[in-house]
Amino acid sequence: MPMSKRKTTNNSSPDLVNPPDRYWETKQNLEKERKKLFIQKIFADWCKACGICIAFCPANVFEKNDLGMPHIKNPDACNGCRFCEFHCPDFAISIQERYPDRRIKKNGA
Repeated sequence: MPMSKRKTTNNSSPDLVNPPDRYWETKQNLEKERKKLFIQKIFADWCKACGICIAFCPANVFEKNDLGMPHIKNPDACNGCRFCEFHCPDFAISIQERYPDRRIKKNGA
């Protein structure tokens, strides 16, 4: 019986541990377009639903769900400014680059 891939906990963005099968092709296409994608994680247990992330996100990545908690509605719109992460009073948001550079560059090359 073949082993299935681990499912991600956040359906809106891929898992860093199990990147997509076409990782390098996707990364190279994004580099050509000079675009970076980011993963947004909300730690619901820490969040008190203050709304700072929703109110001040310049890309409108977040929206309120039925319980008033922030929800990621448009993950690809994130520009990586990390305003939400820096201003969250509960440290309940984490922003990471979706396709980080895995190669070690020497002398900036």
